[in-house]
Amino acid sequence: MATTLVDGVDTDQAQGGAPRAVGSGRAMALLLVITGALGLLASWVITLDKNKILEYAAEDKIFTPGCSLNPVVSCGNIMESDQAEAFGFPNPMLGLVAYGIVICVGVSLLAGARFPRWYWLTFNAGCLFGVAFCTWLQYQSLYVIGSLCLWCCLAWAATIVMFCYVTGYNLKHGYLPAPDGLKRGLLEFHWVVPVLWLATIGMLILTRWWDFWTGGQA
Repeated sequence: MATTLVDGVDTDQAQGGAPRAVGSGRAMALLLVITGALGLLASWVITLDKNKILEYAAEDKIFTPGCSLNPVVSCGNIMESDQAEAFGFPNPMLGLVAYGIVICVGVSLLAGARFPRWYWLTFNAGCLFGVAFCTWLQYQSLYVIGSLCLWCCLAWAATIVMFCYVTGYNLKHGYLPAPDGLKRGLLEFHWVVPVLWLATIGMLILTRWWDFWTGGQA
């Protein structure tokens, strides 16, 4: 059994070149902590505003969240939609748990933890579910509900960056199969996919409400 050094962390090498367990460098760990914290912040604020909406509704009053700025950027419309409770409970409650787990993983890596292949793949699967769910919510927000929530946008961005880098990390260590050329390209230009992904979402938002942004009607 050989020992290698990956991002400043010793790993035990298994047959086939993939390490038995791997930690991470400081950059990857901090990325998880930061993206997890941003997602947790967004989920927490949305949860508080959702509770206020329900409290006010019980008293026949209307609560307008602070992030409801205009007919397009209207968090209240999003929070009161059916899509805001896709699994029968408010979506941010799922975020509070999921982003909390991400922070725990990041802090553990900062402390020197190493995780086996199954752990990294399970973590990657969770990130895949998260980014798929965010993509569905993006479509619903733009083309069904017709409103934007700034806190939701923050959670979308954090989840996309998180997914891209966790996937890249698993490719780097051989936990996910990929052609060598594709792997080298993705690892060398690791910033390209998340930047293009977020830019595409920004372009969709711009074109969806082009008349509103340019001074016309929403």
